[in-house]
Amino acid sequence: MEEQIFQERTDLTELSNAVSSIRNEIKKIIVGQDEMVKLIITALLADGHVLIEGVPGVAKTLTAKLVAKSVDAGFSRIQFTPDLMPSDVLGTPVFNPKEAVFEFRKGPIFSNVVLVDEINRAPAKTQSALLEIMEERQATIDGKTYAMASPFMVLATQNPVEQEGTYRLPEAQLDRFLFKITVPYPSEAEEANMLSQFHSMGNRSALETIQPVLKAAQVIALRQQIKNQIIEEKLLQFIARLVSQTRNHKSIYLGASPRASLALMNASKATAAMQGRDFVTPDDILSVATPVLRHRIILSPDKEMEGITEDEVIKQIVHSMDVPR
Repeated sequence: MEEQIFQERTDLTELSNAVSSIRNEIKKIIVGQDEMVKLIITALLADGHVLIEGVPGVAKTLTAKLVAKSVDAGFSRIQFTPDLMPSDVLGTPVFNPKEAVFEFRKGPIFSNVVLVDEINRAPAKTQSALLEIMEERQATIDGKTYAMASPFMVLATQNPVEQEGTYRLPEAQLDRFLFKITVPYPSEAEEANMLSQFHSMGNRSALETIQPVLKAAQVIALRQQIKNQIIEEKLLQFIARLVSQTRNHKSIYLGASPRASLALMNASKATAAMQGRDFVTPDDILSVATPVLRHRIILSPDKEMEGITEDEVIKQIVHSMDVPR
């Protein structure tokens, strides 16, 4: 009887099928990296942007392109370089001699899924061109506002090891990413499977094997469905308390902003929906706490000197709290 009521309350069949389809398409190419794939899909459904950090060669860019290819929507890639200008991203007015007027020619940022590769290679002036777009889904150029197409998502990659010719992302920009995903090396077995898989593909391109399984209109509808997920008041209070703890912790110099609380709520709603539930549990919140918070806190200098990581501090905070049940 309870199962019947649950089905009538919210039908998540289409969402579950969509998630399974995207995962199956990506698994044709990517071996392992399940956490990265899961979080990118979560962000897609939660209407958030993703920063992917990892050493070269761990399939950051490829995975982002595969997710974009699995959605039947506009896709563009911007390779950030030290000489890239804001107009190269946003677009620029071009003079039309016939009409004797300037017409705005949109840049590559005007798409549905935008891959910003090596985002930390561009200077602050160019990085700041993304601030309004990522938060407000619009760009103001020469006093005129241009709305971004819906759905809109930025997937950015960066290399944490190489420092030459890179620029640290400002905190204001980091705060606009729903998740920061850190990508580890694959295990030896996964790497062997990867070699076997690519060998069997022969001359076929990896992207050629991926088929779009989700239309842009479906993404918009699924996002709306996720916003209506049920989350109890005690869980909202738990999210607020968790974020507040980052502002009062002895190891943290700068705590997370209220935007982090909203990110935690939205990400946990999407996580619950992907599990086939129309209500959020504490485990949903805890499963996304680290990728939501790790780029939003700054450790105190003494803790950085000790080699303590943001992930370890977040784990300490979570373990010290009473989790509602």
